[in-house]
Order: sequence, then structure tokens, then C-alpha cells
Amino acid sequence: MSDNPLKALTEAGQAIWLDYLHQDILESGDLKRLIAHDGLTGLTSNPSIFEKAIAGGDSYDARIARFVADGKTDANALYEAIALGDIRQACDQFRPTWDRLGGRDGYASLEVSPRLANDADGTIAEAKRLWTAVGRPNVMIKVPGTRAGVPAIRRLIGEGINVNVTLLFGLQAYLDVAEAHIAGLEDFRAAGGDVAKVHGVASFFVSRIDTAIDKQIDERLNTADAAIRERLKAVRGRVAIANAKVAYQRYLGLVAGPRWKALEAAGAAPQRVLWASTGTKDPSYSDVLYVEALIGPDTINTMPPKTLDAFRDHGRVAPTLSEDPATSEATLREVQALGLDLAGVTDALVEDGVRQFAKAFDALLAAVDDKRKRLGDQSSARTLHA
Repeated sequence: MSDNPLKALTEAGQAIWLDYLHQDILESGDLKRLIAHDGLTGLTSNPSIFEKAIAGGDSYDARIARFVADGKTDANALYEAIALGDIRQACDQFRPTWDRLGGRDGYASLEVSPRLANDADGTIAEAKRLWTAVGRPNVMIKVPGTRAGVPAIRRLIGEGINVNVTLLFGLQAYLDVAEAHIAGLEDFRAAGGDVAKVHGVASFFVSRIDTAIDKQIDERLNTADAAIRERLKAVRGRVAIANAKVAYQRYLGLVAGPRWKALEAAGAAPQRVLWASTGTKDPSYSDVLYVEALIGPDTINTMPPKTLDAFRDHGRVAPTLSEDPATSEATLREVQALGLDLAGVTDALVEDGVRQFAKAFDALLAAVDDKRKRLGDQSSARTLHA
């Protein structure tokens, strides 16, 4: 096995994606180095990532100034021009990977507006528009796994558009989008499409579940009797991993079923489970906890840069994802027996995730507009003094 733990993950069957995008890594060669040296095979973006990239310095100022000079003055149009440029460039840098793997990996993901999270028709229209605008076969359009997202996913897959389903927390939500993906492939095949050309992932969020459940546990530790306190302590920090491992078992059940086998025989690739939100939030936990505990074939771990660096430095690779699935099922039963509201937490996390992305999107547009005005003022000042 490779001395580089990140490459060892690939050898264990798990793909590594980067949960980050900035023009600096595209132009400096850093992304190409991660691909070459660490085996990186994909990248995800979201409104929060773009907000931090564009608002967090002056790297994008020259591009914004050029777009303004070309007549783009609307903040949304400016953002989209930037995002499309970055995503196209990322897709191009992953294209050799995509070619080498026959389309099984090598993707960059771009998210539809979070304002459309509860609008199926709006999501479909926006996803189709972005797919055409990027114009790369190795782009995935990110669609939230909300109730409105489910029919949108089926429709988009059914029209041959690659989809990265985001903001999945609960098991039922995962099963709903997995069903939508399969049904979409069946629709595409029935219409004469080549299912081998359509790809998707289901982004299952991890650490945020522990953050929310651990908070409930800590609040109850102050009032529970001794026996309950010990049971609560025993599941603290273990719920998110158990939830993810059970989701993976559901995935294995789906790809063993007759509907999937028929699609597989026609050349379809499975909707891989992607572990998202894998940066550790609680400093008392290992900084690579949500990587080491979820290693298994035909999955993806998308890591923020800090987690990627930490795992390269001291990560340990072992086939942990399928270890003792009965224990994971038992952990979820214990959570229910203790009255910890996992279903309520996962539902709330979806709503909160949509709200956070919408807030980041609004902040992103405000930052772009502020830069537009500032750069426009500077240009006018230079003109006056010329």
C-alpha cells in the first residue's frame, strides 16, 4: 500500500474529492499537483465556498473589473460568470482523469441556487441551464435532497444530466434520492439514452449530525440518572458514523437488487455515496475521524483542505465502512431508545443547510456588488485623473 495515506485510500477503492474551489489553486498549479501527487479525482463547490473565495481577498477583483467593463453590472450575472469560469477550468484539469477512468470519476460540481431548494420546476430549469452553460461532460450539477429535489433529480438524470445530490442527512431521504436516480436512469434508457454516460453521487453529510446530537446529549447529562448518563456517553460522537454506515448498507442492498442489475448490465455506473461535512467540528475528536471511520469501496470522501492535509500527514487506512454493521444498527436503535430525536435532527439539518447556503449566497452577491461598485469608482477616478 502507498506511503501516502491519500493514495492508499484510492487503493482501498475510495475516491478523494476536494471540498474547496478558488481560482488560485487553478492558476497556481496546486489542483494539478493534488491530482498527480494525492490521487484527487473530483471537486465540490457551493455558495459558501464561493462567498469565502470572492469576498475573502482581492484575487477576483481583476476578473470582476473585466466583466464590468464588458457590460456585466448585475451581481448575479457577475457571480455566475466567475463561477462558470472556475468550474470549467476545474473540469478541464480533471478531464484527463475523466478520460482515464471512462467517465467513472473526474468531476467538478456546481450548485443550483439555494433559493430554489423547495422549487422542483425552478431547480430543473436552473440545472439544465447551468449544465449547458458549463458545457463540459465532467460537470455535476448539485441539487439539494429536499422533497422538491427528489422529482427534479429523477427528471435531470432522465435527461442525461449528471447530478450530485447534496444535503442528505437522514436514511429515508437518502433512499428517496437513490430511488429517484434509479428511476431517472430507467427513464433515460427507455427514451433510448446511453445510461453509461450518466453519473451521479449522493452526498451524505456526517459531522453536523454529531454536533447536533452531542448537544442534546450534553444537555441531558446534567439531569439524567447514572445509568442513563453512561448510555448517553456511550453513543456520544458515534451517531453520525453509525448513521453513515447504515446508509452504506442500504446502498449495498440497492445495487444488489434486480432493478439495478438490469441497469448495470446496460452499462450504468452506480450513484456512489459521497461522505460530506467530514471536517471534525469537536476538537476533542480526531481531526481525521470522519475519514478513517468511513473507508470503503465505491464511495467518495470530499474533504476540506485542512482535513485533506491532516489525513495525508497521519491518516490510517483500513476497510472500516463495512466493519460490524450490526453495531451501527444497534447504535441507532439505542439513540431511539434514549429519546434522542435523530429524525428531527436530520430534518432540521436539511432546513438549516438550505438556510445557510441561501445566507451565503446572499452574502456572496452583496460582496460581488460591493466590489463592482468599488472597482467602478476606482475606474472612474482613474479616468478623471487621466
